[in-house]
Amino acid sequence: MSDEPNNKPAPGKDDMNEEYTEASVSEANAAAEAAEAPVDDHEVLLRLMAENEELKDARLRAAAEMENLRRRTTRDVHDARNYAIANFARDMLSVSDNLRRAIEAIPQEAREAGDQGFTALIEGVEMTERAMHSTLERHGVKKLDPEGERFDPNFHQAMFEVPREDVASNTVVQVVQTGYVIGDRVLRPAMVGVSKGGPKAAEAAEPGPPAPEAEKDA
Repeated sequence: MSDEPNNKPAPGKDDMNEEYTEASVSEANAAAEAAEAPVDDHEVLLRLMAENEELKDARLRAAAEMENLRRRTTRDVHDARNYAIANFARDMLSVSDNLRRAIEAIPQEAREAGDQGFTALIEGVEMTERAMHSTLERHGVKKLDPEGERFDPNFHQAMFEVPREDVASNTVVQVVQTGYVIGDRVLRPAMVGVSKGGPKAAEAAEPGPPAPEAEKDA
């Protein structure tokens, strides 16, 4: 078999450069067309608005959390300042009760006897009781004196009922043991006797008919 010469010419350098140049031009044209494509302004606006709402919501949540933290801190500081001695004050109430019992146990005849030493002792006990109450009041502890007031289960403890037709029902008519509060919290409720059998509190509070006016002189 005889070898026949290959009539196809080998690609030259100029042909390769031409093909590379055409490919580069095509890519550049495609990039230019993509860059010149119109941008959807509405979609961009919607995306920016959504991001703005997310940032605004996050800022509002952070501000609300900081305000809640500030309020909790203020309340905790207030409670710590006003109620820190609550347990101590509650224990001191029994001492105050004993001083009052000691004073009330002294017979009136002994008081009137005029013995100098005994009189000084009585005055000393009374002064001690007053000093204790004054100290407790300086620290926010106040005595409950509900006699004549409407019974309030938040501050009073009913021990018995007293038939009284001349007093509105559910009125405190006797205090068996004094109550105390610290701030707006009850240290010890007042033990009281409550009236029954009288008119309802609402009826007792209703004003009567107005008194007739005096006639003016002509």
